[in-house]
Amino acid sequence: MNTKVTIGGVEFKNPVLTASGTFGSGMEYSDFVDLNRLGGIITKGVANVPWEGNPVPRVAETYGGMLNAIGLQNPGICVFIERDLPFLEQYDTKKIVNVCGKSVEDYLDVVEKLGDTSVDMLEINVSCPNVKEGAIAFGQKADCLYDITSQIKKKAKQPVIMKLSPNVTDIAEMAKAAEAAGADGLSLINTLTGMKIDVHRRTFALANRTGGLSGPAIKPVAVRMVYQAAQAVKIPVIGMGGIATAEDAIEFLLAGASAVAVGAMNFVNPYTTVEILEGIEAYMRKYEVEDIGELIGGVR
Repeated sequence: MNTKVTIGGVEFKNPVLTASGTFGSGMEYSDFVDLNRLGGIITKGVANVPWEGNPVPRVAETYGGMLNAIGLQNPGICVFIERDLPFLEQYDTKKIVNVCGKSVEDYLDVVEKLGDTSVDMLEINVSCPNVKEGAIAFGQKADCLYDITSQIKKKAKQPVIMKLSPNVTDIAEMAKAAEAAGADGLSLINTLTGMKIDVHRRTFALANRTGGLSGPAIKPVAVRMVYQAAQAVKIPVIGMGGIATAEDAIEFLLAGASAVAVGAMNFVNPYTTVEILEGIEAYMRKYEVEDIGELIGGVR
């Protein structure tokens, strides 16, 4: 039974990854999860300088999920290279660094600093607000997405995955723009913009007013967008958004994803990733699937 998948020329032992922002760099989960079992770890967002993030409260539970307005708090690329990367190098799993920034120059700085490291791939978070475009996210305008993708590809030494925002009118258009600019793969979806109001206090549940909705509630939207993106481009897609079980993961694979990333459910059950991997293996045995490639894009 073969569970190996290839994305951007990088071979993964299996298609189960961790979604950025929900698994740190694996340190917090290493007591619960054998990181060697995972296909790869997508790290929390890394910027060129430390980011403090948004004011509290910045997390709120919702029906079937959660809202977060963390604001990509992180200690910056220098701390990541000195502290997190040596930790990850102990494990037999692929290392994918999620890169964030407020300008193209910010992104390029991180990409260049990671160039000669052991990092296997880069995932570019284009849901960050573009300060030079009036805080519109890089991933919400096709021409901006094309521009940042092409500039990163010129500097990157590792394959580049563009993480697409679902907060757009036409996800296929965005997928095509990233592919045309040279992206080696896509990951989607990032969180949906949402809001919660505390009716007893008559105020917003998050200090930021809005936040990113994740969890099982967004899965049908995510599956639809992954399907549309996979149909629109020839490069591989990593699917995410509300994956809680092996059946959820298989649904994304059938929709066209070459791999999946588990996010919010890591907070609910730290064993989720390994349970999903074991569930996929059990499914393959049950239905006599010899190669996981038989599942990818299994519906048309």
